[in-house]
Amino acid sequence: MADLAAGRFGQGVLSRAAALVYSLLVVELLLLATTLPGLVPLVLLERDASNIPLFAACALPLGPAVAAALYALHHHRADLADLTPATAFWRGYRLNVGPVLRVWAPLLLWLAVVAVNLAHLDAAAVPRWWAALLVVLAVAAALWGTNLLVITSLFDFRVRDAARLASYFLVRRPAVTLGNLSVLVAAAGLTVLLSEAVLTLSGALLVFVLLRNCRPMVGQISREFTA
Repeated sequence: MADLAAGRFGQGVLSRAAALVYSLLVVELLLLATTLPGLVPLVLLERDASNIPLFAACALPLGPAVAAALYALHHHRADLADLTPATAFWRGYRLNVGPVLRVWAPLLLWLAVVAVNLAHLDAAAVPRWWAALLVVLAVAAALWGTNLLVITSLFDFRVRDAARLASYFLVRRPAVTLGNLSVLVAAAGLTVLLSEAVLTLSGALLVFVLLRNCRPMVGQISREFTA
């Protein structure tokens, strides 16, 4: 009935909902496929501080995969008669794998260094306030990296310009920053309480929530920083 009221097949409320669910399922499967090289060893690794560098290495495929998912869901069309999420995903992957790895790899390296320092505070004999500072720096880097990943996935900026915009919108859009923090906390909670596999199985939904939360930032960048 919703489709009939809308005028033609594929444009009603139910059809739009079905199209979104279909796109999320396809993107989820492709996320699993593109992160599998890192996910398998990540699940098998023991949760020990000595494995932190390996955790970071296993997370390398995650950056381009999330970028492709962001691209695919950003270009999602709510029309059952015109659904191509797989095509959009692979196009986003090809376009973004190089630029994203240039920002994703240094971010992972920085977070790994912070994590190693936090794991060996006693051995380093540093004051506790230093640990608090490291946590703040790690959270700030993760939030900045989230903005940078979204911007790099959806726009064709030079790395330094994308980095500046990511920093600018941390302060310019506090609601977006807080929303991204909630997504990161949810992702961390799934990983710690359950497993990395469960996080990956929820990946498409988390990416969708992240994209929705970043809409004000994406819209402002489109209006003010693109031709």
